[in-house]
Order: sequence, then C-alpha cells, then structure tokens
Amino acid sequence: MPEILKYASVFAVSMFKFVAGPVAGVAAGVPAGLTWGLSVAGMMTTVLLISSVGKAWALHLRRKREQKGKPLFSRRSRRIVRVYRRFGMGGIAFLTPILFSPIGGTVIATQLHVPRWRILLHMLWSAVLWGGAFTLLASRFSHLAIFQH
Repeated sequence: MPEILKYASVFAVSMFKFVAGPVAGVAAGVPAGLTWGLSVAGMMTTVLLISSVGKAWALHLRRKREQKGKPLFSRRSRRIVRVYRRFGMGGIAFLTPILFSPIGGTVIATQLHVPRWRILLHMLWSAVLWGGAFTLLASRFSHLAIFQH
C-alpha cells in the first residue's frame, strides 16, 4: 500500500473511532510517533469541525428529539450530565476517546454549552494522552495475530 494511503487511513479512522487509529497505524507499519500524531490530528479535525457548527448542531438534535416525542433527558444523558457536573469538561474529554468517539464527545460538549476554546483545549490533551497510550499498547501487542498483515 502506498505510504500516503497508510497515513490517510490512520488519520481518517481516528476522526470517527479514535481507538482504531493507533491500531490501524501499527497494523499498517506506520512508525509509532507518526501514528500517534496522525491519530491526534484526526480526532482534533473532527472536534474542530463539529465544534464549528456546535450551536446549530445542538439545536437540530434537540428539535429532532422533540419531534419524535422523546423526553429531553434519557438515562444516558442524565449520566453524561452527572459526569459533567462532577468532573467538568475535563471528564467529558477524558472519556471521549474510549466511550463517546470524537464526534459524540464534541456533540455532548456543545449541547452542554461549553465554550469552543475549552472544548478544543480539553479534547487536545485528551487526544494526546489517549493517543500515546493506545499507540504504545498497539505497538507493545503488535505481535498478536490481529495485527499481522
């Protein structure tokens, strides 16, 4: 596979499912540092795009929910609000790569009316932290069958 396609695939996968980016990078033979960087860049691209349309997106989701006759708060949304009240944007950012995905975490933050600069700041440190951890784990366990070409 041409090198540029390897890099583009790590970037693109990280935009939607962050954990899969480092795994894809290691499996494709991309160097660990580059895999880490591409994973962070992929997540942050999604965060930047989603937070740019933040308020309009949140309003759209709320209207869609109301049209379907669904209650404003579900069991899941109550848990998310509980995490936000207890740990703030840092808690949402910390959980985004492992539970919510870059899109989901950013939508949650925008619906909670977190300022855009805070979303970007917190998602950046989270992406750097988790990207490093997942890349390290994927590299460490690359000898397993799931990583073989």
